[in-house]
Amino acid sequence: MATPEALLSIADLHVAYGTKKILHGIDFEISQGEVISVLGANGSGKSTAMNTVSGFVPALSGKITFEGKNITNLPAHEIFRHGVVQVSQARDLFPDLTVEHNLRLGAAVRNRDGAEEQLERVFHYFPRLLERRRQHARTLSGGEQQMVAIGRAVMSKPRLLLLDEPSGGLSPQFVNEISIIIKALKGDGATMLMVEQNLSLAFQVADRFIILRDGLVSDGGFVKGLEDNHDEIVKQIYL
Repeated sequence: MATPEALLSIADLHVAYGTKKILHGIDFEISQGEVISVLGANGSGKSTAMNTVSGFVPALSGKITFEGKNITNLPAHEIFRHGVVQVSQARDLFPDLTVEHNLRLGAAVRNRDGAEEQLERVFHYFPRLLERRRQHARTLSGGEQQMVAIGRAVMSKPRLLLLDEPSGGLSPQFVNEISIIIKALKGDGATMLMVEQNLSLAFQVADRFIILRDGLVSDGGFVKGLEDNHDEIVKQIYL
């Protein structure tokens, strides 16, 4: 049962692709202003869980509650209107539009009236994008494209921001920059659920972590309690 403080609650969630079961009844909650990292080996169900919350993958059974409303199996565009906004691994940018046009699309459905103010906020988070606001997205590096994807999500003023592998394929320099940006968002009160393979990034920005193993929640806890000893977490994920 969801606690009164829970922004998002997932209860006994089962998901399959055809006849192949991926999630076997997972449960977890996230509170307002909290950042949770979802960890696990490839195939453990991390991205599936996130895509089910977003409405891109249907649930077989179970319940997803957001701000007290049952959003299980609602269409993805309706879940977006509720304020659950995902940045996918693919980034899904429009390559022949400028950085600014890509960003403004984030406010086309949610926050249209506040687009100008939010654009200034995004450029504050991402000074590099301000310098490149007139460039086409296809001319950017992978790290810069990831910044645009996150910035576009921020334009919609999300109630819950979902980040699927934000460090995927990026150089160490850009991983560090993305870490700084996520910390800035967190400092401003953003609530985030993040799937991440880079344990260093995951533990730098998260309040809590959840480990998925074979479609089940196998462990979890508060990051502060780890005292920088991540060996046991690695064992939980990969052994």
